[in-house]
Amino acid sequence: MMRAAADSFPGILGYWVHDLNPVLVEFTETLAIRYYGLAYVLGFVVAWGVFVLAERRGRSPLQSGELENLISYLFFGVVIGGRLGYVLLYQTDSLWKDPLYILRVWEGGMASHGGFLGVIVAVLLFARRYRHNVFQIADLMAIAAPPGLFLGRCANFINGELWGKVTDVSWAVIFPAAQTYPHFNPSAFTVYSEELDRIVNPRHPSQLYAAALEGLLLGLYLHARFWGTDRFRRVPGQIAGEFFVVYGLLRIVGEVFREPDASLLFGLSRGMFYSLFTILGGIVLIAVARHFAARNRLAT
Repeated sequence: MMRAAADSFPGILGYWVHDLNPVLVEFTETLAIRYYGLAYVLGFVVAWGVFVLAERRGRSPLQSGELENLISYLFFGVVIGGRLGYVLLYQTDSLWKDPLYILRVWEGGMASHGGFLGVIVAVLLFARRYRHNVFQIADLMAIAAPPGLFLGRCANFINGELWGKVTDVSWAVIFPAAQTYPHFNPSAFTVYSEELDRIVNPRHPSQLYAAALEGLLLGLYLHARFWGTDRFRRVPGQIAGEFFVVYGLLRIVGEVFREPDASLLFGLSRGMFYSLFTILGGIVLIAVARHFAARNRLAT
């Protein structure tokens, strides 16, 4: 009934056509400042601020001069892990066709699950190099990550990528890139767009859902746990484990509204499937953190 009404009265629902420019400042055809890159920069700036605040409040093991080195480790962990994760987890066909595809980062493509693996390696290397408790560093990373996730998802929305499933909700968005083969689905809900002069599929702005879930909600939970409890001192590593568990659960919720951008695995979107391992890893990390905390209490 709703589809028939939409087709009979073109444009009556007034869905917004996504027209945001992903480029903030363009210098040449190949050199520009993009919101996606800016999101990463701002994410590291906010993380820096979180680390400084934790140090001032006596909740950081970092010594003078180590913060800059930690940021450097994290930068390479996020970039290398995120890119490798995207190519290996989502674009294996492109890699087989052109092995150099993995180096073409200017074409876009980062995966949060790969970024997490890169950060884990970076934390392990940093903790070993500077002889810190790896669990304490991991807890700091857990509370510093959500702002970056929030900004990254907002950048995905500005780019008009990773759109959601077709829907008739009033806040749906028409993404121009999703209106051509093979993305356009004429058998799903459609409306006529005067701006595009064609029948289109409105879709969930799932990038914004993910920003709210993975960035805001996750961040509020973790900061409440870090600043409002003594878990950081009593059980180092538990907050990091909770990060992985809660992130995985919230990612699965967000994936319900997101159009899969790769083939399904065991009937699940790849984001859902990989998040199951994120949850499992978080549970294991919590168990290990509690084991070491209990052993240390007995030793003292």
